[in-house]
Amino acid sequence: MIKLLLLLLVPFGLLAQEKQVEKPNVLFILADDFGYHDMSCMGSKFYETPNIDKIAEEGVIFSNGYAACGVCSPSRASIMTGKFTARHGITDWIGAYSGKDWRKMKKHTKMLPANYTHALPSQFVTLPEALKEGGYKTFFAGKWHLGKKGSWPQDHGFDSNKGGYHAGHPGSGYFSPFNNPNLTDGQDGENLSMRLAHETVKFFKENNPKETGHPVFAFLSFYAVHAPIQTTQQKWNKYRKKAQAIGVQSKAFKMDNSVPARQVQDNPVYAGLVETMDDAVGEVLNALYDLGLDDNTIVIFTSDNGGVSSGEAFSTSNLPLKGGKGSQFEGGIREPFFIKVPWLNNQQVCTTPVMGTDFYPTILELAGLSLRPKEHNDGLSLVPLLKGKNIQERPLVWHYPHYSNQGGKPSSAIRMGKWKLIHYYEDEHEELFNLDDDIQEVNNLAKAYPEMTNQLSEKLFGYLNNVGAKYPDKDSEYNESLERKHLENVKNNLLPRLEKQRLRYLSEDFNPENNWWGSSTKD
Repeated sequence: MIKLLLLLLVPFGLLAQEKQVEKPNVLFILADDFGYHDMSCMGSKFYETPNIDKIAEEGVIFSNGYAACGVCSPSRASIMTGKFTARHGITDWIGAYSGKDWRKMKKHTKMLPANYTHALPSQFVTLPEALKEGGYKTFFAGKWHLGKKGSWPQDHGFDSNKGGYHAGHPGSGYFSPFNNPNLTDGQDGENLSMRLAHETVKFFKENNPKETGHPVFAFLSFYAVHAPIQTTQQKWNKYRKKAQAIGVQSKAFKMDNSVPARQVQDNPVYAGLVETMDDAVGEVLNALYDLGLDDNTIVIFTSDNGGVSSGEAFSTSNLPLKGGKGSQFEGGIREPFFIKVPWLNNQQVCTTPVMGTDFYPTILELAGLSLRPKEHNDGLSLVPLLKGKNIQERPLVWHYPHYSNQGGKPSSAIRMGKWKLIHYYEDEHEELFNLDDDIQEVNNLAKAYPEMTNQLSEKLFGYLNNVGAKYPDKDSEYNESLERKHLENVKNNLLPRLEKQRLRYLSEDFNPENNWWGSSTKD
């Protein structure tokens, strides 16, 4: 499944070099809605990501790396705080309806989603705040989506902010004018991903640690590859031809419970968007090399949730992983999770389950700063794993008491070793999977292993109740016939419409109605 597994089978310990860099720089790259298999290094035959692949090839691939949630805001809050979602309280993307307001969505579901926190709590000491106290200059570029004004990046430890505000997607698309309150418009057609890369490069140049003596923490948070998916005509045509050469399948979607789910990676618009993000990553990596900072800069790459197979632009397939963004299954939460530490030069694959909560203590330890276990309560430093050692086995917990736009249901989950348990709130049933043997999550072993099911369920709810987790409520106005009617409409109308749209993207005469690919600048 992972191409790089075939390249390097040298034990960790033989490669690790104990030459700690004092106060290293950190470049944290966070993609949005980017799937586990959306890179060539992770097995995609369609997308091309040479620059992201380079990070993986020169660092450690955590093949069981997870986001803290299947949607964005909770995962981002967990990276900033080192806390599972139930503890910090942001359990859905900020702006989603909850409680009785959920009925406005007219999906006629059995439950009313739980209420949740709508801004990153100011009482938490965030990762950038901890690094600032340790002497770091901090920088943020791109998507924030952790609260309205007053809870923007500069309110949580970042010295400067280019493009981060309350929005969760590029409302005006990927070409200037951006209409972003924290990012000036460039010339018409300037690409957003490239602009964020250029702002990051500018930060490194203006705050070069070799000149200032102060280490830097740069958080490059792409809006890509969130919808609306857009690209240039050149890139669209490149991937249209590639899809044709591979062979266009007659059907690419099938119903997955309540929503259609994409089964094939062949969207040329999405592929172009992916490649441009990769180009932008390359701009920053090349700048680090040119500035002589590549040998003392930690580079991290990950995503906030799984690829969008069944929502928004229905843009990618996460197979063989089940589900995608918004899902409690592996396709919704298992992510690209790469850490490159130049002085360790690990170049390996680590199979230990880890989560976005672990970045906080890991970065602190690599920076030579004291850990803050009362802050990053749910995170563990991954430095031992980076050095080829082990960490204690611990449970990873997900809490999503909501319905997602992509078909996910109110549920909580726990992973311990090879076992993963999912608890569903609509009917309180549970599913147990052995992920070592069943990565596709098709064999529910809850009845076959009742002791393990009970043990994990007790651990899950012991944690949730201890941190004061909020749960969904039954909807007293639930109408089964209305829900059935809604689902039939999705199957009979949305599914065929998606198939037609897919073929239109792949047709030689396709032209976007709003001419979004009319970029006048190099993307």
